[in-house]
This record gives sequence, C-alpha cells and structure tokens, in this order.
Amino acid sequence: MSQTAPSSAGNGAAGVGRPQPMATADWLSLGLLSLIWGGSFFFGKIAIAEVPPLTMVLARVAIGAAALFVIARLSGVRVNLSPALAARFAVLAMLANIIPFGLIAWSQQHLPSGLSSILNAATPLFTVLVAQAFTRDEKLTTGKLVGVALGFAGVAVMMGPALLGQLGGHQLPAQLAAIGATISYGFAAVYARRFRQIPPLGVALLQLATSSVLLLPLVAILERPWLLPMPSPTVWGALIGLGVLSTGLAFILYFRIVARNGATNISLVTFLVPVSAILLGAVFLGEALEPRELAGFGLIGLGLAAIDGRLARWIAGAVSR
Repeated sequence: MSQTAPSSAGNGAAGVGRPQPMATADWLSLGLLSLIWGGSFFFGKIAIAEVPPLTMVLARVAIGAAALFVIARLSGVRVNLSPALAARFAVLAMLANIIPFGLIAWSQQHLPSGLSSILNAATPLFTVLVAQAFTRDEKLTTGKLVGVALGFAGVAVMMGPALLGQLGGHQLPAQLAAIGATISYGFAAVYARRFRQIPPLGVALLQLATSSVLLLPLVAILERPWLLPMPSPTVWGALIGLGVLSTGLAFILYFRIVARNGATNISLVTFLVPVSAILLGAVFLGEALEPRELAGFGLIGLGLAAIDGRLARWIAGAVSR
C-alpha cells in the first residue's frame, strides 16, 4: 500500500475527524498494548545494569526501527517523506522517544519498578491537560477528570503504602525525571494526531528511524559505548525484547489507537500496565492477588468507565429507573 503523506500532517493539533468512542476491539488493542509496554520496565531494568541510558535508548529505537522496516517492506507500506514531514517526525521523535525514554532510562537506575509504574500512571492527567489546551475535540470534561483521578488512585492503591512512602527524599530527582517523561508523553499523544492519514506502521517506522538518527551523535559524544565492555547475552536479549516488542510492535498499536480514538484514550494504557504486570504474575508465577490489588483493579475499572462515559450512563440509567 502506497501512501502520500504530506497533506495529512498539516491539519494542526485538531487532526482529521473527531476521535471515535472506544469499541470492544479498541479496548482489546489497549489491553494488548499494556501487556507489551509492561514488559518495557522488565527489559529496561535488565539492560540498564550494563548499558548507559542513552545507549540503551538508541539500541531500543534502532532495533525497533529495523524490525518495522522488515515488516513494512513485506507488507508494502511506503510513505512519501517531504522535508516538511521529516521536520514533523523530528518533533514527534523528541516528544515520544528521545525525551521520555531518556528520562525513564536514567530514573530506572534509582527507582524501583513499582514506583516507576505509579509515576508513569500520571500520563493521562498530563495528556488531558495538553489536549484541553491544544485540541478542539478532546476538551476536559467532568467524566475525564473523575476518571483520571480514579485511575491514578487505583494504581496507587495497588502498589501500596510502602512504595508511596518512598516519594520525595533522596530519590526526588529521579522521580521528577519520571514525571517529566509523562509530560512529554502527553504532548506526544496530542502531536501524533497530525499523522492520522498515514498508516500506523509507517508512522511508527519513521518515528523510530528519526529517533535513531537524532540519538546517534548524542550517544557518540556523551557515552562512547564502543569503549565499554560487550553486553552479556542476557542484556542483548533484553535489548531485543525492548526494541522489537516494547517499541516497534507497541508503537504500531499506539498510533492505530491515536488515529481512531484520540490522545486521551491512548494515555489510559498507563493505568493498565501495572494491572497487566500483576495479573501476569498471578497467572504464570503463582503470585497471590492481595485485597489492595483487587481494590485497585476496581478503581481503575471505574476510572476507565468514567472517561469512556459509561459510568455516567450507568448512573443516569439507575436514577431513571
């Protein structure tokens, strides 16, 4: 499939067409994305033990771009890249990859993964605020505000008071870095609406390829990875998983959801990532589900229903009866 793209990127923050309500297939895509992205914290924690932060990010986006290039060639997806469109992809690469991945990679050296998940769950809040400021069709509503608050509370309840007690203190710079990543994700989700008419595979490939080109000189100047010991096979496996699954394939789903359902709905994946991690531990590792985790699931479910508008419809229906 050939796609001529420049005309699709110049429609401003409002994008092309209004976001569609989340259908069952969209919720399934969001759940799958949460599973794939949940693995990024696992893979990243392994890789950061031997690979410097920016080098890890470069490996992540370059491996992801290579995997998507093969898929694009096999499926016949092409995008006509003009200078103007290339500049827009450079902005998207900074917002969606270079800034947040770099901040997260650095913060992972200092934060437990559970606390990173809590801070990452602030993404919908910042996405809602950015969408309110820069879009015409994703304005802040009472349902969205209530839903974001319930979802964030659900993540906090799941993780428990022990992790919440670690907020502040000597880890504050790393925590602020993690929060900075969520702010960048919020801007990225809104900016990505400009590429709605380009196939999601094409957007993901060009974003990751652009990120690789921009990161290469930074890594060469700041970290000089060729002077470091060769990573172990375990770390190479983590980098491949991080690049192919948690970056390449994940961003195909990401841009598909953004194009159909908008910036606010794609940001909800950060509520589902810790849910996926806990459920996977229960199913495959035999870990027991604690009452606070079940309570957190319930709060997140109510939050998603509030943002989707279903909670308001349920309440209205109950009142009318």
